Amino acid sequence: MLSLEFLDLSYNNLTGEIPKSLEALEYLKYLNVSFNKLGGEIPTGGPFANFTNLSFVSNNALCGASRLQLQPCQGKSHRRTTRKRVLYLFLYSLLGITSIIVALSVGLLILRRRKRNEPSGSTEVSSMRAHERVSYYELQQATNGFSENNLPGTGSFSKVYKGVKNGTIFAVKVFKRELEGAFKSFDTECEILGNLRHRNLAKVITACSNPQFKALLLEYMPNGTLDKWLHSHDFFLDMLQRLDIFIDLASALDYLHNGYSEPVVHCDLKPSNILLDENMVGHLSDFGIAKLLGAEDSFRQTKTIGTIGYIAPEYGQDGLVSTSCDVYSFGIVIMEAFTGRRPSDEMFTGDLSLKLWVNDSLPTGVTQIVDADLIRPTKEPLNANMQRCLVSVMELALSCTSVSPDARINTKEALSELKKIRIQLITS
Repeated sequence: MLSLEFLDLSYNNLTGEIPKSLEALEYLKYLNVSFNKLGGEIPTGGPFANFTNLSFVSNNALCGASRLQLQPCQGKSHRRTTRKRVLYLFLYSLLGITSIIVALSVGLLILRRRKRNEPSGSTEVSSMRAHERVSYYELQQATNGFSENNLPGTGSFSKVYKGVKNGTIFAVKVFKRELEGAFKSFDTECEILGNLRHRNLAKVITACSNPQFKALLLEYMPNGTLDKWLHSHDFFLDMLQRLDIFIDLASALDYLHNGYSEPVVHCDLKPSNILLDENMVGHLSDFGIAKLLGAEDSFRQTKTIGTIGYIAPEYGQDGLVSTSCDVYSFGIVIMEAFTGRRPSDEMFTGDLSLKLWVNDSLPTGVTQIVDADLIRPTKEPLNANMQRCLVSVMELALSCTSVSPDARINTKEALSELKKIRIQLITS
């Protein structure tokens, strides 16, 4: 394996010395033998000249050069004869050839068994399996030790860190081991996101998983969450930008509900789960409690509840999940985005809710509930066309949030309506 470039043997309880024969791996760029029980002198030739102490952490019996921050090695005997060196080299080679033959044999047996058990016509492969996983050590380096300074977001089951490796920026979603259900959330995201492909879904790069640690590497979104842009005085979205983001979101939901082999219900649609890339394109993220519906099933029952204020009545009361639940949440998020009020706002007490407040204000009172930021740049009253568009947006949101799931429009209809409103906004 002389072309080996990456070798991670950390956390394996390995004993003995690091083989000097590894000096022959001239293409080896990364080595990690940390957290083992290795001893003896660290080789110095070949690629070892470029490795730092981080490659050898927590091997108390190792010794080596001072730059590696290890104890110096004692004087080494040079009595080993040439014959012994040749013998050791022969044994290393023989062991390597035997290992390769065994590995190939096992691989062939596994492939034959898989082919025998694989249903005919099944060619789809999860991208989570196709991508090489990364180590905990690499993620620790990329996030500067999971520093709070690199923590752009926190969720119910996870923390999201900003990571940098070889000039590439990515997001590291680390699942909270101490929380019950967090690792199950990791498994759900792997299962669902590993097979989904859409420009408006958060893209999974790869995963890191062991019994004590689980994380997903995601495409980094430099503009953060929609929640940040809606509820911070330092950020501003105009009418067209908000419409475009919801067209992106409706496109993602239409794909989940209608474009995949089995309908997928997100179950936790809210502004903090909508990410914005460098071009302000919206991406739906966080599939930790998402549900796959069978091809013949219109709903599923679950004990896992999404965020209060955004969930549909039948979901919150009876645990019934369907694509209509996502539509309901979509309507609530639209109301929040264009009024600037969260469904949990302190003004909504008793029987008054965000939905009822919007409903009672239409059509003539839409200017009284609109987000002040939409008129802040001009400081002038909304023109007639803007008012008509806002009324159309709020009516769409209300049609998404009917009490009865059957009375709600679907995502395909919502997407079509949003595109019509956008055309009306830019052409009048």
